[in-house]
Amino acid sequence: MEGLIVFLPLMGALSAGLGGRWIGGEGASRLTTSLVALSFTLSLRAFYNIGLGSSTATIYVRPWRVSERYTIEWTFLFDSLTVVRLIVVTAISSLVHLYSTSYREHDPHRARFRAYLSLFTFFRLILVTAGNFVQRFVGWEGVGLCSYLLINFWFTRLQANKAAIKARLVNRVGDVGLVLGRLVIYEAYQSLDYGVVFARTPVRVESYPNTIIIACLLLFVGAVGKSAQLGLHTWLPDAREGPTPVSALIHAATRVTAGVFLLARCSPLFEYAPLALEVVCIVGAATAFFAATTALVQSDLKRVIAYSTCSQLGYRVFAAGLSAYSVAVFHLSNHAFFKALLFLGAGSVIHARGDEQDRRRRGGLVRVLPLTYAAIFIGSIALRGFPFLTGFYSKDVILEIAYGSFTNAGRVAHTLGTLAACCTAYYSRRLLYLTFLSPANGYRRTREGAHDAPLPRALPLILLSFGSIFIGWFTKDRFIGVGTPFWNNALFTHPDRLFRVDAEFLPSWIKLRPVVLSISSGVLALYRFRYGDKYNWWGTGSKRLLFTFLNRKWFFDKVYNENVSQTALNVGYFNTYKDLDRGVFEILGPHGLSSRLWRRTQLVTSRQTGHIYHYGLIRLTGVLLLIGISQFAARTSVSYSVIGIVVGTIFRVIF
Repeated sequence: MEGLIVFLPLMGALSAGLGGRWIGGEGASRLTTSLVALSFTLSLRAFYNIGLGSSTATIYVRPWRVSERYTIEWTFLFDSLTVVRLIVVTAISSLVHLYSTSYREHDPHRARFRAYLSLFTFFRLILVTAGNFVQRFVGWEGVGLCSYLLINFWFTRLQANKAAIKARLVNRVGDVGLVLGRLVIYEAYQSLDYGVVFARTPVRVESYPNTIIIACLLLFVGAVGKSAQLGLHTWLPDAREGPTPVSALIHAATRVTAGVFLLARCSPLFEYAPLALEVVCIVGAATAFFAATTALVQSDLKRVIAYSTCSQLGYRVFAAGLSAYSVAVFHLSNHAFFKALLFLGAGSVIHARGDEQDRRRRGGLVRVLPLTYAAIFIGSIALRGFPFLTGFYSKDVILEIAYGSFTNAGRVAHTLGTLAACCTAYYSRRLLYLTFLSPANGYRRTREGAHDAPLPRALPLILLSFGSIFIGWFTKDRFIGVGTPFWNNALFTHPDRLFRVDAEFLPSWIKLRPVVLSISSGVLALYRFRYGDKYNWWGTGSKRLLFTFLNRKWFFDKVYNENVSQTALNVGYFNTYKDLDRGVFEILGPHGLSSRLWRRTQLVTSRQTGHIYHYGLIRLTGVLLLIGISQFAARTSVSYSVIGIVVGTIFRVIF
């Protein structure tokens, strides 16, 4: 029964992709939505049997590759970590499928779009349920492929082409690290099975301590690429070029969460590599701060939410670097609900305003789109950790653990995380004000006919709103309670790195500081936008320089485009094309290799007369020639090689 959870979305993808011409766009929408919803229902059953029962189930399907040195099997692992991710992935995917039935109702390529969405979900489920590193890589690469197809769904748009290629290439850098890490693990353990690797780690670390650290760092490189951490983050904001439901699925439940899931799944490995954990913590904290400051000045609605995703990913990564894997997974699950709510709400705004995404050309929508405003309002205050909403329970615990670790990396993470929380409150309030509360702005034609979301789009917004309010409160004790047996052996924390106990006894002012600063930052944003100049609020001089620095995304894209990409293009053009292609191949030989090849091609082409009797004569001559050569070689002592040389020379003279 558990296997159906994984393969039901695949059945929907194949039906919509191969049979879309017969069942039509409406039939493909209903079929894929029903199958993903059924997968969600079975995930609830698996959560009840495995998660609440604190048990583990392993399903061996069949051998995949059998060799003398290793055996790789198709294995599905269901434990507490797996079933939690199954519920989140299938729940968000079901709501996105339902939302898309209305959002894409007039698109002639609906069947293809639904096939891509379901295939995306299938590969994410393969990644989550994989029982070894090889099978996980199948899901890892499948998620990357499907995200490329979905970002580039409107393939006639140049920006969509560029964004899809950028996402694919940037992730390739991380994938190289992941492959190398897998090879290092196999060299040290002679196995790629999770159970074997994790069980042998306490013994192997005594003999190969540096090898374990190198393997963890290489695995983290893969997580950096997939989860858009600092350095390999540039693809994520540009991924907004795809349809808005795609952005919700990528940012909330599927692609960007794969790196954090990798860290949690490999916790028995990372716990014996303290140096790697420090690197994870510092990179995650830097990402949270960078993305939050960049989102302060962005004007594109989806770009702001995308940088918000990048910042929240930083929180989860540095929580994993502090060995708080259960808190990282808890925030991963909470974030999925309010981030999907924000993106789907943004889709309703964009759909109502004629595909206009610039917030400076909006305003005054609170009366036109009251339901959408309420949904985005709930999502934004949950995002900034407003007390007793979903984001509050996980985000504040992460900051408390960072402070309670009493390590240098923890203090850096706490400081940068607190500053990022202040920035989050500011840009969340800015998003609400410029989109809904400010005076109406922009072209009149974009306001004519604007209406709130119909029922197929409104229902996912309502359900996600309830999730953004109550999910954290219902699950906090089971997921992050001290001594909870829920996770069983799915997550491992070394006894020397149990910082959560110390975080329980921090002073109250330390625990309240992030909340107070976030509320103060939100109030400051409201004051400035209501009573100040909401567009030219950065002024001139040094403030303007800071605005340019943040608006240009810390110049990461500029450096990459001008120093990395352009250098590679120059090498390809000057060193390969001009020097090798045109310099060697065309000059080689008395008249040039290319001209000689052209003449030979023309000669061979001239022999193609199109007359059957010519081809029959050539075939008969060839057969007789082969018979003659065989008889000649059999009667004499001349070898076949000598005969081949003579015949080849004759043909060369003739042709």
